[in-house]
Amino acid sequence: MKNLRTKRTAYCQRADCGFNACRMIEAVQLSKRYRGEARQALREVSFEVPAGQIVGLLGHNGAGKSTVMGIMLGMVYPDAGEVRIGGVSVQQDRTRALRQIGAIFEAAVFYDYLTGWQNLRALCSLSGWWDEREVARVLEMVNLVNAAKRKTGTYSHGMRQRLALAQALLPRPSVLLLDEPTDGLDPEGIREFRETVLRLKREWGMTILLNSHLLSEVEQTCDRCVILKEGRKVFDGVLSARAKGRRFQLQTTSIREADAVANRLGASINKKGIVDLPADLEGADFVKALVDGGVRIDSWTAEKQSLEETYLELTGTRKA
Repeated sequence: MKNLRTKRTAYCQRADCGFNACRMIEAVQLSKRYRGEARQALREVSFEVPAGQIVGLLGHNGAGKSTVMGIMLGMVYPDAGEVRIGGVSVQQDRTRALRQIGAIFEAAVFYDYLTGWQNLRALCSLSGWWDEREVARVLEMVNLVNAAKRKTGTYSHGMRQRLALAQALLPRPSVLLLDEPTDGLDPEGIREFRETVLRLKREWGMTILLNSHLLSEVEQTCDRCVILKEGRKVFDGVLSARAKGRRFQLQTTSIREADAVANRLGASINKKGIVDLPADLEGADFVKALVDGGVRIDSWTAEKQSLEETYLELTGTRKA
């Protein structure tokens, strides 16, 4: 796969690449209303996925995630807007755009009486492409080398998902779309799939858009996330946890002394060491006051907001 990775890097760094080459996926002002539906499925949704990044597409059921995926695969036609893959519009040049995409979209179906290898050969024959060496490399990537000669009727759900991933990786796409790829997998299968996805990014430079309800997996896998709510984009940003305003985590063996300093300055410390500062007190000034008061500080960090908390806050589903 060294040649493949070199090819993708060159694609993004060539001098004449222009605006789109390093933005492998561009969703531009996507709007869609299905016939007979009063509510729009998508309302002017725009986002980008740079080459070599993994981006999570999140939202509740009916938020518009599957519609976005369908538009990207040319299965749904938008009322307005377009999707560009490597600078090529899916709506204007569907064939050329889709040559750059591999996807796991909805449930994968295989011929149970054929082996994994035979299934891949049958599916690749639809596009007239076959390279045994490349197929062997892909099977190694998804950890199916030993099972490739077994009939898929004997495969577990996790193995079928890995075979679906192998199918999506042939013949050598630049972009991978994954729609709930870990749905129904056990914890071991989820971890194995996650490690494979991260390896695809690290070793192949793959650009990946991942739709999942497992927020912990998105947090561990993705560089950024896009959150949809009722057809609108409500968040687009990096997955580093967000600071919770003026709350900090204090670790100290001098909790009584620290509590006395906090009371004097109008701050508060709970039993878990979470410090709430008043609006007129900076963190650095509070730490100085602790030190001056003889408090030994083992650690002082801003309390962070998890992706789950961010998601529930932005989608309006946080419980009171």
